[in-house]
Amino acid sequence: MAENEIVLEAQVSRKVMAARLATGLAQGLLLYWLYAAARDAAWPATSAYVMVPLMTVLLIWPVLLVSSLGHLTLRAVGYWLLAAAVVLLLFAQHDVWRGLHSHLLLPRWQYRSVWSPSVPLLGYAAAFFFIAHAMVMAGAHEGRRIASYNGYFETAWKLAIQLLFSMFFVGALFLVLWMGAELFMLVKLGFLRELLQQSWFNVPVVCTAFSCAMHVTDVRPAIVRGIRTLLLVLLSWILPVAVVLVTGFLCTLPFTGLTALWETRHATAVLLATATVLLVLINAAFQNGAAIVALPLRVGARTAAILILPVIMVGIYALGLRVAQYGWTSDRVMAAAYLLVTTCYAIGYLWAAYEYDTWLQPLTTVNIYTALLVLAVLLVLFSPLADPARIGVHSQMARLAQGKLAAADVDFHYLRYQGGRYGKAALQQLARATGPDAAVLQAGAKAMLAQDDKDRWKTPVHSTAPVSVADNLTVWPANAQVPAGFLAQNWQDTPDNQKPSCLSTREGKCDAFVFDADGDGKPDVLLLEKQHAFGARLYAEEGDGKWSTVATLSYRDAACKPLIEKLRKGEFTLATPRFKELDIGGQRFELRAEHPPRENCLK
Repeated sequence: MAENEIVLEAQVSRKVMAARLATGLAQGLLLYWLYAAARDAAWPATSAYVMVPLMTVLLIWPVLLVSSLGHLTLRAVGYWLLAAAVVLLLFAQHDVWRGLHSHLLLPRWQYRSVWSPSVPLLGYAAAFFFIAHAMVMAGAHEGRRIASYNGYFETAWKLAIQLLFSMFFVGALFLVLWMGAELFMLVKLGFLRELLQQSWFNVPVVCTAFSCAMHVTDVRPAIVRGIRTLLLVLLSWILPVAVVLVTGFLCTLPFTGLTALWETRHATAVLLATATVLLVLINAAFQNGAAIVALPLRVGARTAAILILPVIMVGIYALGLRVAQYGWTSDRVMAAAYLLVTTCYAIGYLWAAYEYDTWLQPLTTVNIYTALLVLAVLLVLFSPLADPARIGVHSQMARLAQGKLAAADVDFHYLRYQGGRYGKAALQQLARATGPDAAVLQAGAKAMLAQDDKDRWKTPVHSTAPVSVADNLTVWPANAQVPAGFLAQNWQDTPDNQKPSCLSTREGKCDAFVFDADGDGKPDVLLLEKQHAFGARLYAEEGDGKWSTVATLSYRDAACKPLIEKLRKGEFTLATPRFKELDIGGQRFELRAEHPPRENCLK
């Protein structure tokens, strides 16, 4: 190990260290320039086709340069970084072209017409270049296009730990700086606190400190290797626990059925996360294939390699059901791409698990070629070929044309803000719709097209016909009737976070308890969602004839099944509050009684 450190120290000379620090400083200054332009709503922040590519390149490209210096020849560095810049620019230009880049939120949440890369672009570009950079570095070190698995293993884990500890170093540095600022404040000196509130100081310091940490971890490979070994050993001993849990889950499915799984509406995401955890833990135990592994870990890794495929198959079925019911969306396209990759892993790992003569050695081949598949999938997703936004919008419009999607259920908000240019084109088409549902489609599309981008995070509203509200309610007691004014009210103007789903979607179902809660002689309506007990809302008719929320039932009480059963049976009375309200200056203030802890929801 000492010899390796000497060799690396010679490669990473003082000139390389200076170049890395200069790169970090230049990155910080340029990023501050972009921030200042965004703050002042000046060029290039006001030009999406300039701002988004510049920000994307400046966030990722300097990190590749810092990591490459001292390990690649200058010619190799030039070729690799030129190729990386071209790919980043193509990614960013496509992000702008498809209309999914986002507005920046500036201090005090002030809205400006300035632009930034979309979150998916930065996330998936970072993943793409982590894999690509590790493969390029390993190949250059061994002098061949496809390096050995050990080379990829060493390079990828070293890079991952470098990035992790560099972020930790930056955080620790600012904690110390803030500690110093507070110390100086004790003697009434606020210069350091004021300095730490200045972006012209913070941004360059963050980037320079990050580059410094990358250099320090690079010249001490033995320390990085030791941290990596410790981390992998700790992770590997979690593998048996994961295997037991996943095996238990799969064994319960024949008895519980899959209905409860689908009702969660996030089964695919959980299953994909489970498969990912198994993949990571298997590789933590396998390492480079030469590590000495205890028998329990060998058994656990082989079992986990078998379990991944059934988990993925259930995930594929879950996604298929959602697509059949509701069509494709951007998220479901991304999930399908992830399922494709994990399916390749699952098949390869199953093959490796049945190779009893070796210790999962086929994983070396599976991991290398599936990594290449990941790069290909990411390239396709960030191109017009398989743009998730295009596929999602076209799917929703096709369902509408085929009658599978009702006009009242069209998600105009999704088309406007997640469909990009494709969604806006669809909205423009719907604004000119003809036919029996033309009024609903035109109104929704025109309202969404007229909405300002700064309102994208407002809770969307949905239009619901009165007849669908009645169909969504199960009335208690059985002989009671929901007031006609409640059913006839237009709930479209009520935000979704202020009403249960049964007032906005056909899928939402509620229990409706009709009784006079305030003693004014008029019936009130208590709505409780059947599928998701997020609390209950009591609606009363106001003087103008409109119905609105006047009281709520807590989440804890609404989730109490015995309590709900007694409500349905009518086994309740209305009691006078123990304490009256305080009337101060014409405003009412409630005195809430303290209740002793209850062992269950009815005590």
